[in-house]
Amino acid sequence: MAPNPTIMQAVEQLGYRVTVGDVATQAGLNVAEAGQGLLALASDAGGHLQVADSGDIVYLFPKNFRAILRNKYWQLRWQEFWQKLWGVLFYLIRISFGVFLIASIALITVTMIVIMSAANSDRDSDRGGSNFGGGGFFFFPDLFWYFSPDYQEQRRERRQESDLNFFEAVFSFLFGDGNPNDNLEKRRWQEIASVIRNHRGAVIAEQIAPYLDNIGEGYQQEYEDYMLPVLTKFNGQPEVSPEGQIVYYFPELQVRATKKNRRSVPAYLEEFPWRFSAASSGQNMLSAGLGALNFVGALVLGSLLRDGTVAAQIGGLVAFVQGIYWLLLAYGIGFLGVPLVRYFWLQWRNRQIFARNRDRLFRARLLVQEDAALQQKINYASQFAAEKVIGKEDVVYSSENDLLEQEFERSEQIDAEWQRRLDES
Repeated sequence: MAPNPTIMQAVEQLGYRVTVGDVATQAGLNVAEAGQGLLALASDAGGHLQVADSGDIVYLFPKNFRAILRNKYWQLRWQEFWQKLWGVLFYLIRISFGVFLIASIALITVTMIVIMSAANSDRDSDRGGSNFGGGGFFFFPDLFWYFSPDYQEQRRERRQESDLNFFEAVFSFLFGDGNPNDNLEKRRWQEIASVIRNHRGAVIAEQIAPYLDNIGEGYQQEYEDYMLPVLTKFNGQPEVSPEGQIVYYFPELQVRATKKNRRSVPAYLEEFPWRFSAASSGQNMLSAGLGALNFVGALVLGSLLRDGTVAAQIGGLVAFVQGIYWLLLAYGIGFLGVPLVRYFWLQWRNRQIFARNRDRLFRARLLVQEDAALQQKINYASQFAAEKVIGKEDVVYSSENDLLEQEFERSEQIDAEWQRRLDES
């Protein structure tokens, strides 16, 4: 089974020398999963274990461990290949909607011109077919303006608002740009773990509440039951003060492989609102205009093809369009209907996001209020605060070297230390 890519990425970001607490904090994983993943990764990638005199373990990995794993696991090679292939395929899918829109407009326009030209050619005394030609082009001014030579000049200011090209903007107008909170749970646990580490592994429930949801609903706020998932994930332990107040400390998160500054953490977990589109307003207006143009053109074409006799008489292109007309009409309806439905759905989602952000912000503000009971809990939690940094000088055993050699070196260090103390005395 291939190693966990989340753990691999965390190891790289942390400099290839990590503890279980380091990886759990960086990746937002629970302590048990991080420990098992590190053991598996060390076994597969040629990593080493460094054991400190306190019994804590540090994992050391070679900087080329991805190349080692790539040669060992075909799944990793396939994942990397598929990621590249999917990037190309997804880009083609994105631009296909804009391509189909332009193709639909062009096909409808040409078909209407063919039908009207054929109808006008049957009139002996009336040769006004050219009038329809002008009318046909009248339906599509925006399309030809888009392809005009000075289009880039006129669009330069709007391009400052968006890096999307026209075809990408059409996809963004239709379907948006993905969930802005798709990594919300990962951010939640990363920020919780960082808060715990910033307080040296000991916190109170009020310090964690701004990063959780459903407090007072699924969990009882009075009894701090909402802390149970946090304790389970990071292997925490509760302690009760003489006054009956509960604090929590997390031994695994108190151990680091390297000394680092406090990590900046937001005051509360903020969800990002959904955007309708990353395209500029001009691009969205162009997409909507072309969509409306396509829909109106499909309706007009449908009236010309209504009884089916025109397609039977002319044949060729007209007969082909008659066969796919309902596809063209469905695309025209969907092109305008999907963004409209999505717009109202986003308004509903953003109201919910605003309410959750407001609740978390309210809980965060409670921490800055001068409350004697709250300060008493914080002071009691500080008694359990600790931080251990496992440096190379603290390592008593490493799987990098032979055990007998390490024991000999360790005994020499002990003898040297005793000799130094004797000399000082």
